[in-house]
Amino acid sequence: MNPIVNTDAATLSPIALFLQADWVVKGVMLGLLLASIWTWAIIVMFWLKVGRTRKATETFERDFWKAEDIDAFYKSKGNADLPSARVLAAGVAEWRRSTQGQVIDREGTRDRLATTMGAAVAKEIDELSDRLNVLATVGSVAPFVGLFGTVWGIMRSFTSIASQQNTSLAVVAPGIAEALFATAIGLFAAIPAVIAYNRFSHGINRIEARLNRFADGFHATLSRQLDRER
Repeated sequence: MNPIVNTDAATLSPIALFLQADWVVKGVMLGLLLASIWTWAIIVMFWLKVGRTRKATETFERDFWKAEDIDAFYKSKGNADLPSARVLAAGVAEWRRSTQGQVIDREGTRDRLATTMGAAVAKEIDELSDRLNVLATVGSVAPFVGLFGTVWGIMRSFTSIASQQNTSLAVVAPGIAEALFATAIGLFAAIPAVIAYNRFSHGINRIEARLNRFADGFHATLSRQLDRER
């Protein structure tokens, strides 16, 4: 019989260990299993999202720096659903507001451009890193939740010893196995969450650095244009 679906606890079948566990340990196992499924869903979503954003951002910025007419580029691609496009739109909007008067405050315009695009970059990173904190939470909490199930299962084993007045391995082994299985599920949920969190944090930091470089470059371009304005 397949050891995975075997309901005999002696085979260490996951199903058997779950079915024969105490209701508290069962709750811990189910919670950790749901956390693991949620974690993997977020991992897949982030992997696709970060990869797609990074490639699209690189293409957008490459085309922008090759463009000879910023206004024409903005009209054609300024509404793209990309972090770089929204940073560009924020800079252009602030530029138009600050230069529409008869007298231009050059230093004030430069400060407002830097502030506006910096805020746009921060907003994009906040939206991009949404739900990343879930991975950090699962990675830090899941082992302790599994440990709680382990402690509870071991306490149940000692209770069995006391009630049956028997210290044989056959009495305590099922409870200990169930308890350790809860810890294993906790680690199964936590390890991928921690690895993914570190990896995605690095990817988002790289995107943030790229957006800041783009904003600085665009700010420098507008600053030169501002020097030419009367």
